[in-house]
Amino acid sequence: MLHVEQFIIDGGATVLDAMKKLDETGERILFLAPGGVLEAALTDGDLRKHILRGGALEDPVRRAANPAPKSLPLTERGRAKRYIEQYDIDALPLVDKKGRIADIIFASGAGVANRACAGIPVVIMAGGLGTRLYPYTKILPKPLIPVGERPILEHIIDRFRDFGCADFRLVVNYKKGMIKSYFSELEPPYQVSYVDEDEPLGTGGGLCLLKGQVDSTFFLSNCDILLDADFADLAAYHRQQGNLITMVCAAKHFTVPYGVIELGENGAIQSMKEKPEMNFWTNTGVYVVEPRVVEELEDGKKQGFTDIIERYRARGERVGVYPISEQSWMDMGQVEELDNMRRKLEENE
Repeated sequence: MLHVEQFIIDGGATVLDAMKKLDETGERILFLAPGGVLEAALTDGDLRKHILRGGALEDPVRRAANPAPKSLPLTERGRAKRYIEQYDIDALPLVDKKGRIADIIFASGAGVANRACAGIPVVIMAGGLGTRLYPYTKILPKPLIPVGERPILEHIIDRFRDFGCADFRLVVNYKKGMIKSYFSELEPPYQVSYVDEDEPLGTGGGLCLLKGQVDSTFFLSNCDILLDADFADLAAYHRQQGNLITMVCAAKHFTVPYGVIELGENGAIQSMKEKPEMNFWTNTGVYVVEPRVVEELEDGKKQGFTDIIERYRARGERVGVYPISEQSWMDMGQVEELDNMRRKLEENE
């Protein structure tokens, strides 16, 4: 069972520290409470806004926190649920007479209906050879490789279904008959349709096969990753920003396992860093896309989706980033990453 102390973070902790702590708790909110006294609230949305305003992962969280959080006296616990619904918040701290956090009441499903994004199709690129996952893919297509008791593709679909998505378009090629047979026998409670890719066209090129079939904003996803993301919030952010394309990016923290040397002139050592740490953002392979992108693709041209993004950026079109934490992204692009994904899913069950 989680305790109040686990939801308290020091105002001097970094944004990256806060993202890790949110992953550990499994909730979407933390509190700044020096000496236990409520001072500010910090949600995953606050962190995202801070980053999108140009804030750094190394910044102290007090720069991103809300200094006027909602709360109730401990004696008014009975009002908590109504208060949460009234203000549409994830959690409500209950404070004692000295302002110290004595308890936290969580929404526990309040407002779930507002998360639905029904009507937004999901396009999944499921036609790759999966060469990095050989020898698994000698027998099965990558989308059907099991992670736990179900194939990766079904896990991906379920994540989108949690937010009301029910229309899935699969671009298939390698061993496509097996993929179609699996979902035919499964008889899922959602719609699955297929687009046959006769020749490999890449993530971007394969989208041209959907011309005339997508007339609304849609999610685009690779078939080898899982995200723990609020897809409704992602879609809303995309619309609010007026983006043509929104790329989901995950924070990555990497420690170089060696001493790094920078050379100066004539072979002199300019600097030395022992096992330096790096923080950066990486593309997860999930996007929100406007249908115009599909209609403007060149037929039959092999290309990656990042190539398409670069062309639109060069033309001054709005292409944005939606940041998530490192632990919210699970990748199975390589055999060792596949094993990591299996382990994470088992821990969450």
